[in-house]
Amino acid sequence: MSAHFAIDPLDFVRNTRALYGKIAVAKLVRLQNSLFNNQNELEYTIAGALDRDDRPIIQVTVKGIINLQCQRCLGELEYALNLLACLLVVRNEDELLHLDKDLSVEGILAVPDVNILTLIEDEIILSLPISPRHQENECSTNKPTDDSSTNTKNFFAKLTTLKKLH
Repeated sequence: MSAHFAIDPLDFVRNTRALYGKIAVAKLVRLQNSLFNNQNELEYTIAGALDRDDRPIIQVTVKGIINLQCQRCLGELEYALNLLACLLVVRNEDELLHLDKDLSVEGILAVPDVNILTLIEDEIILSLPISPRHQENECSTNKPTDDSSTNTKNFFAKLTTLKKLH
């Protein structure tokens, strides 16, 4: 199923609709600057429901692997997405502003044409780490190179060679 269409959030919840499918990471334009490459595909589900207080919500689930750039070694970092976001559907901007005071609840304004692709991309961007990095023992900057494994005698021999050149 393609993610290139829009929904009306209130109608979507009222009819307890659900959409699911796959989307290529390459189609998430705003995400590209955070990626090492855009080769993968993500699975998504968007479902309309009521929460335990009978308020309309949209649940966004995204699963898959994206390849971020490690900020320590600048190499490829495989990042597993397992995202579940519950967005409370509000009818006007006043409700949305009131909702912003509660940091535990995310909201979405009930405008007639909410783009599915944009909604998915927003939630992915919000879930990313600020500075993605490998674990210290996995990062390529910690792997010994051939030069670092040489002994000190070899080091001084190279230093002598440099001294003769200058």
